[in-house]
Amino acid sequence: MIIREIQLTDAENLANLMMDVDKQSEYMLWEAGERNINKDAQRQMIESIQAEENSTILVAEIEDRLVGYLLAIGGKARRNKHSAYIVIGIPEAFRGKGIGTKLFLNLDEWAQKHHVSRLELTVVTKNEAGISLYKKAGFEIEGTKRNSVWIQEEFVDEYYMSKLL
Repeated sequence: MIIREIQLTDAENLANLMMDVDKQSEYMLWEAGERNINKDAQRQMIESIQAEENSTILVAEIEDRLVGYLLAIGGKARRNKHSAYIVIGIPEAFRGKGIGTKLFLNLDEWAQKHHVSRLELTVVTKNEAGISLYKKAGFEIEGTKRNSVWIQEEFVDEYYMSKLL
């Protein structure tokens, strides 16, 4: 398995990966088909993120196939440029195989090189596997975002989690 930063040539594969993750995960913000993910939109997103010193997209690749992604979106204001908001996605067939752990280890290295000292994310409180991964990666729960998202005909809470480097 290779963990690396995204390249523009990955745009179509990233679009397909994100659509797969949206279809397979009950805890992602976007439901399957709710957003327009295509090669051109992903290419624009990649270019935008690559232009920011405090943002990146890391991908996990096995045999030339993308099997996971981690977006780190850095703060835009002078006062929060040291922080990055994290979104991670791994298709169901590849979960529990250490991909998330390796993405987070690479993120820590990237963050230190790019002067990012705070990583943050939100996670549905029912997402036990996600919470376990984030705690294993060193994240701590900071608080609860009540009635944060509407999933399966009910409001559910999310945890705010962070990691200081």
